[in-house]
Amino acid sequence: MAAGNPVDAPADLAAFRCAHDAVLARIAAAGTRVGRAPGDVTLVAVSKTVPADRLGAAVAAGLTTLGENRVQEAEEKAGMLPGVTWHLVGPLQSNKARRAVAIFDVIQSVDSSDLARRLDRLAGEERPGTPLPVLLQVNVDLDLAKAGFSPASVAAALPEILALPNLRVAGLMTIGRLAASPEAARPAFRALRELSERLRARYPGLGPALSMGMTDDFEVAVEEGATIVRVGRAIFGSRLPR
Repeated sequence: MAAGNPVDAPADLAAFRCAHDAVLARIAAAGTRVGRAPGDVTLVAVSKTVPADRLGAAVAAGLTTLGENRVQEAEEKAGMLPGVTWHLVGPLQSNKARRAVAIFDVIQSVDSSDLARRLDRLAGEERPGTPLPVLLQVNVDLDLAKAGFSPASVAAALPEILALPNLRVAGLMTIGRLAASPEAARPAFRALRELSERLRARYPGLGPALSMGMTDDFEVAVEEGATIVRVGRAIFGSRLPR
């Protein structure tokens, strides 16, 4: 029987409530270990490949902040799920930027000055008077396989980006290094927090948000100061093949 039909909906709802509560409990425990309040951390449930009918049960279970990796997939779901706050957490191609501005409440993956300038122009056209919240993606590991500003280049670009009138730079984002142990991601998360502290001391217009940590390492990220964690598999299970 297909997931998301009326017979399966109560089971989906119960499963999502259980998963949601479990992840929130783990966030709270991680925060307690370092003296942080549970409310300091926003959970973005990464819903890529999850069909919109199943997401209806997730939203009913309280998962109302969803993250998508692809503009087209989010576009298909957004009209079917009112009341959701949408975050773009995957790479954004410039030719899809206008659609992204129209769909997403937050774009977490601004990885260049060129993209920031394009989003600023489009936000001024699509949502005049309402700056678009964005995060700047930083490749703190200098991993050649990852997109993002280097720590040095984000520092150099920040004055120009902060001056863009139609963007609100809420903070920084990073993708942790794939590793066998969650502890292996700690240095990258700590580096992003320390970079944020240095930059905010120089540029008060930079917001304090730190988006870091996913299913395998979000507790370490919370211990290191994450204010946003992006969790998919721990809520929705293994991904369907594309």
